[in-house]
Amino acid sequence: MTTPPNDLAQAILAGGCFWCLEAAFEQLRGVDAVKSGYAGGRRPNPTYEQVCAGTTGHAEVVQVTYDPRAIAYRDLLEVFFTVHDPTQLNRQGPDVGTQYRSAIFPLTPEQEADAQAVIADLDRDRVYDLPVVTTIERDATFYPAESNHDRYYRRHPFQPYCLAVISPKLAKLRAKHAGKLKG
Repeated sequence: MTTPPNDLAQAILAGGCFWCLEAAFEQLRGVDAVKSGYAGGRRPNPTYEQVCAGTTGHAEVVQVTYDPRAIAYRDLLEVFFTVHDPTQLNRQGPDVGTQYRSAIFPLTPEQEADAQAVIADLDRDRVYDLPVVTTIERDATFYPAESNHDRYYRRHPFQPYCLAVISPKLAKLRAKHAGKLKG
């Protein structure tokens, strides 16, 4: 894990393909940087191919560096639970396997408590028809993904996967969280 600049914090989240999460989180006011990567597995410094094979135990994740004075961790979680389906076990739409699981990797006890509370609220309020299966996985190491994954959606907006999967998620983000977006 990289150390964030002074006064910034980090969050590590997994919700299917990291291209989807990166495209959403980089649009939020208060987010300084988003880096795709891998966390939650056994193999140090895994490659994209190894993670996609589903044998490392890692999930595709994003490391979000943000200013907690501009956006709260709970706000990040609210967006996270909007842009993916936390009721799908080990998959997001066409992406299937544990590498596409819904998971939160808290970096502090406060993040862990917030994650537990938000999941409990979602289930209590029956926000989804099915229970939330998002896991909370402590003590995970973040491994950055290869640079060709950086800003993937921005560089390939008309690629079929981007059009079919990422664009609808961004439309949902804009509709539900317009007040949290950068100007």
